[in-house]
Amino acid sequence: MNKPVFFKKLMTKQQLNPAEILLCLSHLDHVVYLKNVKQPVIALFASEYMLVQNTKIQKFSRTSLNQYQQSFELIDLNHFFKPYSQNYSPDFNGGLIGFISYDEAAQQQVNVQHKNQPSLFLGIYYSYIKLTNEGWMFFSHEQDAETIFQLIQDALQNKNRLNKGNQNFSLTQPCTARWNKQRYASAFQQVQDYIRAGDCYQINLTQEFTAKAQGLLLDTAEAFWQLTDAPYSGYLKIDNFELLSCSPELFIDFEADRKITTKPIKGTMPRYSDAEQDEHSKQSLIHSKKDQAENVMIVDLLRNDLSVYAETGSVKTPKLFEIESFNQVHHMVSEVTATLREDVNPFHVLMSALPGGSITGAPKIRAMQIIEELEGAPRGAYCGSMGYFNFDGTGSWNILIRSIQKYQDDVSVWAGGGITIASDCDAEYQECFDKVKAMLDLLNTWYKPE
Repeated sequence: MNKPVFFKKLMTKQQLNPAEILLCLSHLDHVVYLKNVKQPVIALFASEYMLVQNTKIQKFSRTSLNQYQQSFELIDLNHFFKPYSQNYSPDFNGGLIGFISYDEAAQQQVNVQHKNQPSLFLGIYYSYIKLTNEGWMFFSHEQDAETIFQLIQDALQNKNRLNKGNQNFSLTQPCTARWNKQRYASAFQQVQDYIRAGDCYQINLTQEFTAKAQGLLLDTAEAFWQLTDAPYSGYLKIDNFELLSCSPELFIDFEADRKITTKPIKGTMPRYSDAEQDEHSKQSLIHSKKDQAENVMIVDLLRNDLSVYAETGSVKTPKLFEIESFNQVHHMVSEVTATLREDVNPFHVLMSALPGGSITGAPKIRAMQIIEELEGAPRGAYCGSMGYFNFDGTGSWNILIRSIQKYQDDVSVWAGGGITIASDCDAEYQECFDKVKAMLDLLNTWYKPE
């Protein structure tokens, strides 16, 4: 795409964080935020978008500012199969942003239930805000860019009147596990039985934590992003559906010269405030043969997924079993790289590789069938992916772990881990809470019993 036809600095009395800007713009639909770019970006006023809910596909086109009508032509994904730009920059510059749920991705290969909420949203955005060294800048490729800029500017200037007509977020019941320990142990044992029978090598068994709530989930965003400091966080609102990502995991980076990189996480130990105890936890993960075995299974699975679209001999594993430390946990992370063939559409690679191997198991199709049988509820957006594509095919997509979904008054948080023949039930159950406890504790601060 050519340079923006319009760009201008947004003027505010104080430097606003992404959550504050999103709240200022919360009266607009399908405003989306991504941190998983070099420059945090907020995109708005999609020119067209595709929405899937309850397996029904709908496409809408913008007729005027914030006004849309249904169209019967699907988005042309050939937008994202053009020669890579000579002026490559590793951030969003206009293109596609959205999310694909686990349910939507898994149903490409197995029969799954769908959560009663949007399961896919893909929007084409020509107007967006990026955080630069000079502050928040507005960029647009649209003819009515000046009007859009002024609307945003007015919304930011009216920050003091923000959300006064909306009900503040609160839980009407605390967020608690849908499974008790006994129910988890039963599912764990069934996974072990499948492994011994030769059905699979590893299953990513997860459990759901649910609550009822009112008000905008967006009200909680800044607190969650400060808590997790997650590199692949994001937010999207579609009517009465909100998706808040606090994800630490990259799924695929689509880079210049058709290079792709995936960084699966498999292996977790908790963080501690005591430095000596924290280092001991980290060292335990570094030397864990069990976690290394889990990790290499998923690395092999992803190498196989990417090799279908990669140039022969280009699939490499430059990093294996590296430790990345986040606010609540240490993770074991590996890296797989490849070069896509010239005839490959990057979006097709993304859809084909989803769901990510780190959140299914191996072999993938049988793992997804077992997940569907044992987990007892559809995952929805959890373990899907959120991200962007520029018009030249570059982009970045995460794995939606450590994420919160809200549809109408239902709130959902999930956590789990990879189960192998060497897994211990008590340790795996505890790992679920190591991953999500801090988020649950924070979420439950919005519960105020009468």
